[in-house]
Amino acid sequence: MNNSALNAFFLGRAFAEVLGEKIEESLTNTLSELSKLGAEQEENLNDFIQEIKIRAKNNLTQDDPSNITVNDFSSIDLQETIDDLRAEIARLKAELKNYHS
Repeated sequence: MNNSALNAFFLGRAFAEVLGEKIEESLTNTLSELSKLGAEQEENLNDFIQEIKIRAKNNLTQDDPSNITVNDFSSIDLQETIDDLRAEIARLKAELKNYHS
């Protein structure tokens, strides 16, 4: 084997190693950012739900100032409601698409 073929082999091998490390690093960073984003979105959703409960309590106490707490709204499954609304939106989009066809 001549020297240039040996150099090409080791150059290709080094290239593959560095490329693999860079891809692994990029993938790790991307997954980390996605996890962080998911956690932030969950926190934002929880804050949003709390704000809804507080406003609902305030509006309800303006109409009926009896002893009401924010926890009185805990029986409302907001995630289920959101999922139901998304399903309804998807159904309506499908109907509109059929109507336009």
